[in-house]
Amino acid sequence: MEPKLVSVKQAYEQPVGSLLKVRGWVRSRRDSKGISFIELNDGSRFKSLQVVVEAGVVPEETLHQITTGACIEAVGVLTESPAPKQPVELRLQQLRLYGTADPETYPMQKKGHSFEYLREIAHLRVRGNTFGAVFRVRNALAYAIHQFFQERDFLYVHTPIITGSDCEGAGAMFRVTTLDLENLPRTPDGRIDFSQDFYEKPTYLTVSGQLEAEIFALAFGKVYTFGPTFRAENSNTPRHLAEFWMIEPEMAFYELEDNADLAEEFLKYIIEYVLNHCEEDLEFFHQRIDDTVLQTLQHVAESPFERITYTEAIRILQGASRDWEFPPVWGSDLQTEHERYLTEEYFKKPVIVTDYPREIKAFYMRLNDEGRTVRAMDVLVPRVGEIIGGSQREERYDVLLQRIRET
Repeated sequence: MEPKLVSVKQAYEQPVGSLLKVRGWVRSRRDSKGISFIELNDGSRFKSLQVVVEAGVVPEETLHQITTGACIEAVGVLTESPAPKQPVELRLQQLRLYGTADPETYPMQKKGHSFEYLREIAHLRVRGNTFGAVFRVRNALAYAIHQFFQERDFLYVHTPIITGSDCEGAGAMFRVTTLDLENLPRTPDGRIDFSQDFYEKPTYLTVSGQLEAEIFALAFGKVYTFGPTFRAENSNTPRHLAEFWMIEPEMAFYELEDNADLAEEFLKYIIEYVLNHCEEDLEFFHQRIDDTVLQTLQHVAESPFERITYTEAIRILQGASRDWEFPPVWGSDLQTEHERYLTEEYFKKPVIVTDYPREIKAFYMRLNDEGRTVRAMDVLVPRVGEIIGGSQREERYDVLLQRIRET
């Protein structure tokens, strides 16, 4: 009978008695009373598969080479496990050793390692629990993102990574060039002569795919981008990255309320997907990284989002009995301390703030009839603050032109 090749994740789903073939990397091996127990993991799930090796099945010389980090193929019968923490185990019949790892020098051991240490062995750190869990969750999130938009008839569009425009207007962009930095060509007035560069003009890594997505939305109705974004902002905070992946939907015929509805529905959808498909990884985060992560995610998924205007938010903040690092004043942007107060202390749930002052938002956001505010929104969640920003675009040509001139 030919064994069935499965992943560790699939092995747990097979009926007891199945003849299976599993490949992966050894997390640990322990010996007890002539029996060896191998913890085998292939990254398909957080939990490893225990491979039980009876005496004589594998030559002693080979068995001693199966240490942490070794790469093996195990063929055996899936049986019920007497151990309470695992429902099944694999009773080994055949073993193939693909590669060994010297226990004296192999840097990844079963014990926990600090992030500082793992940074020094970046080529191996993804084999550990923390990075394995992070990337399985990222994978689930990416799948859920596409599934959410595809189910709602959005078109996925790919926007350029290399661009000549600064979509955000902040000027914090990474420049891309093929020019010799040791011998830059110059114009007669001493400036860099970008006409000799690859694109014959200054080019950068994208900060946003919004401009291109807006063009697509005016042909396809509902589109979204999901890809890498780059910001050359020297902000050394847990909330800022030089490179990250961003989701940008653009919808024709949507008003701000429709945008807010989509944002709330989107967040709840992807959180519920991860809660349902990454239980082991999230439980690890709960136990080892942050013991509030599960509660926070469940709370966001289950709570109806509060919706208030920026003016109402300022009034609430000004009425709070506390000393602010940044006193809330109408016309100034909300700071993280303000966002967290609204979500964690006042409303105790996610909040969507709308209708910001025109002076602190982009020119393309639709001007409200009173002329002081625009149809912008920020989605705030507990323990994070702002997680989504959006707006209804200004479609009136004369108003848009005037706003551009003001800017």
